[in-house]
Amino acid sequence: MSNPYEAAYRRSIQDPEGFWGEMAEDCHWFKKWDKVLDDSNKPFYRWFRGGEINTCYNGLDFQIDQGRGEQPALIYDSPVTETIKTFTYTRLRDQAALFAGVLADQGVQKGDRVIIYMPMIPEAVVAMYACARLGAVHSVVFGGFAANELATRIEDAKPKVMVSASCGIEVNRVVQYKPLLDQAIGLAASKPEKCIIYQRPVEKCELLPERDLDWEECMAKARPRDCVPVQATDPLYILYTSGTTGQPKGVVRDNGGHVVALKWTMKAVYDVDPGDVYWAASDIGWVVGHSYIVYAPLFKGCTSIMFEGKPVGTPDAGVFWRVISQHKVRTMFTAPTAFRAIKQRDPRAELLQNHDISDFKYLFLAGERLDPDTLHWAEKHLQVPVIDHWWQTETAWAIAANCLGLHQFPVKPGSPTKPAPGWNLQVLDQNNTPLPPGEIGTLAVKLPLPPGALPTLWNNDQGYIDKYLAEFPGSYTTADAGFLDEEGYVWVMSRTDDIINVAGHRLSTGAMEEILAEHPDVAECAVVGVEDPLKGQAPIGFLVLSAGVDRPEEEIEQECVQLIREKIGPVAAFKQATVVKRLPKTRSGKVLRGTIQKIADNKDYRAPATIDDPEILREMEESLERIGYAKAKK
Repeated sequence: MSNPYEAAYRRSIQDPEGFWGEMAEDCHWFKKWDKVLDDSNKPFYRWFRGGEINTCYNGLDFQIDQGRGEQPALIYDSPVTETIKTFTYTRLRDQAALFAGVLADQGVQKGDRVIIYMPMIPEAVVAMYACARLGAVHSVVFGGFAANELATRIEDAKPKVMVSASCGIEVNRVVQYKPLLDQAIGLAASKPEKCIIYQRPVEKCELLPERDLDWEECMAKARPRDCVPVQATDPLYILYTSGTTGQPKGVVRDNGGHVVALKWTMKAVYDVDPGDVYWAASDIGWVVGHSYIVYAPLFKGCTSIMFEGKPVGTPDAGVFWRVISQHKVRTMFTAPTAFRAIKQRDPRAELLQNHDISDFKYLFLAGERLDPDTLHWAEKHLQVPVIDHWWQTETAWAIAANCLGLHQFPVKPGSPTKPAPGWNLQVLDQNNTPLPPGEIGTLAVKLPLPPGALPTLWNNDQGYIDKYLAEFPGSYTTADAGFLDEEGYVWVMSRTDDIINVAGHRLSTGAMEEILAEHPDVAECAVVGVEDPLKGQAPIGFLVLSAGVDRPEEEIEQECVQLIREKIGPVAAFKQATVVKRLPKTRSGKVLRGTIQKIADNKDYRAPATIDDPEILREMEESLERIGYAKAKK
């Protein structure tokens, strides 16, 4: 007898128009669609062709129509400024309508682009909804991004207006945004007509009289604007993927499919209901922040938490527990790296004892591999289900998940469970042939992609085909390697370029990391393949130890080497593990394995724009020199 997940999955693949058409009935439409799925211009599939919708109306006005006007929509919790503010649905709608007036006063209309370069403050959410209200296309760039990276995005999106703030606030410093903004505009050939600047009290900036406008002054003079109906297939936003060089890769999100899919996921995947408090501890500069801070929780009528802080250091490794307790969070979503940082600082979760988290029901983790050790640590101390799920900037929501609102499957540590409804996931070999259960290949999704996934890249249809569709005709490649087991569980082993070739044997660095993470003294780790004259490539393990470990590092390194030999065997040729203070990561928590590999192989590299702290790369060079790699790199 099938369960609700199996029934939903089967219908979503066999009858996608019927399945998604039914889900779309739960959303507000100014005009219903003519066709659920338009496949007349393959491979550019479009959802809800002919329908007219407005994303801001679905997130704010429609909720007020349903009687949720006085319910909190957004709780801004900022330990770095010691501020907590609550915005009801009515207040947030009124602010968005007023800022839509500000944008309209500067000539912004449907289809115009607006770049938002802001920290984690409520005004950023207001700006995003204001763009959606007018039918303008927003492109959020992570606040504090380097000027040259911001410039490439200005050049590609050609915004009519930019919205920014005077500064961002980190744990130990204030980051001035205005000099970065000015420099980026100077570098870009395409210039915005105006910049609207929100002056943060902690550090104000000088405004250029011909170009810059003060947020508060503009709001005082503006009049609110109503929602503008747009085509379901019109773009809502452009999100540039991290680490781009040269031609930026602007992932496009449409309006109709995005509203339908994301609203549906709130119950189907996360098992939340209207009125529940939902917290995605991410940043609005990333896809998680777009999908699950700004949009999906409000589509569903939930209360969303916007957190301006870090998992450790604001003020300590107990801040997550404080936020969960204080705001009665029911479901949380963050990256495994956040929990590894907490586990490293507070291995026995002693700070958790200070907080009542009895309202907390689920922890979801995504963004990178969830190693079983971190999974078990979180399960042990939180006493709630810890759910791994897998998705990408391009997909907007989970490709694979334990869909708790449909059917809760047993957790298999290391697996994000099963493909979510809508995702016809295949494991393909190099000849585009499906592989049997248990065999590693490229994880690819048979077209069409479900609603919410990217329909193309901004002004770059050919780039969309070349990057995602050309390698496996008829399918979207995730560029992740993995397999499906006999029960249909998905196992994402690594990026396809993280499969290393050791003396002709294809080995997953992700599988090695999973084993190293089992060592009781290891808080987090990374494995990369480096050039080896005999075997082609050889793996090296980098280990960050838990706080309070006082054993000799050499002992731990040798124990880790032995672990790999025991569990994978001599074929892995794993002979080197080294303790490091920290791993180089992007601001979203992804380990920069490719950069580590270039350092080890003594190849030219540049610090990615998304790196959390460039100083870590110097530390990594020193660590690699110490063990005989990167000798000539100075």
